[in-house]
Amino acid sequence: MSGSATASSADSVIDTGTDTVLARITEGVGVVTLNRPERRNALHPEMFDGVPRALERFAEDSEVGCVLINGAGASFCAGGDVRDGRARRAADSDPPPTLEQRVAELTHNARMVRLLHEMPKVTIAALSGGSVGAGLSIALSTDLRVADRSAMLIPGWGRLALSGDFGGAWFLSRLVGPSKALELLVDGAPIAADAALALGLVNRVVEVDELDTAAMAWARTIASGPSVALGRMKANVLDAYRLSLAEALPLESERMVRSGSTDEHKQAVRAWLAAAAAKKSS
Repeated sequence: MSGSATASSADSVIDTGTDTVLARITEGVGVVTLNRPERRNALHPEMFDGVPRALERFAEDSEVGCVLINGAGASFCAGGDVRDGRARRAADSDPPPTLEQRVAELTHNARMVRLLHEMPKVTIAALSGGSVGAGLSIALSTDLRVADRSAMLIPGWGRLALSGDFGGAWFLSRLVGPSKALELLVDGAPIAADAALALGLVNRVVEVDELDTAAMAWARTIASGPSVALGRMKANVLDAYRLSLAEALPLESERMVRSGSTDEHKQAVRAWLAAAAAKKSS
């Protein structure tokens, strides 16, 4: 089950400030685990700082080449915890928070999706069970997603007469286009793993007992690669969302030139030349 693997003695455990979020570094991979399996990893107030705290640490750590987010137990994330009563407590407070204050709080709480989407490291989500509402948004905010056959992507907001949060519509629109995104949001129907793969919402589907191994293997492969170049590739893709080709080309060109002067590029060229020479002489 996703997130069930315990940390080994070789792992570096990261203090997130809360037991609801576990974090560690293993073999160059920064791992964040949503840790409320008894509530299907529904979002808890402590997660809103715990997850960003780990992600910010990983973004700055040169030893981390890839970031993997998963959920403890059988589900990725059930979204907002409807049973925790926060909305009722806010309404009953004296004075109650203003609309502007509530908007600012929700925007602040959602900053984890910006970090996953914008940080200069490739991010992966390992999905099992339900990814519901804001949990779906968190999954879609990563660069890559691997799901097991139990995975269900569920917009979920409509059945509670909510419009959506944590960037769900933004990510869906960019992955499947605006018309299909609105269809998925309005219908709110669960999207099974194979259907999600066909839509481009996940990149790979594996068997249930293979998720942890497959996700970590992919993350380790990325982490062992040229991290500076991969980060710049990610920046190029992000620019493609927001810029015209004329605007993107100079930025892409600058990243290419800068990449050509890195030690990782020089080492890669030497390795390529050595391999080519060995192949020629064989």
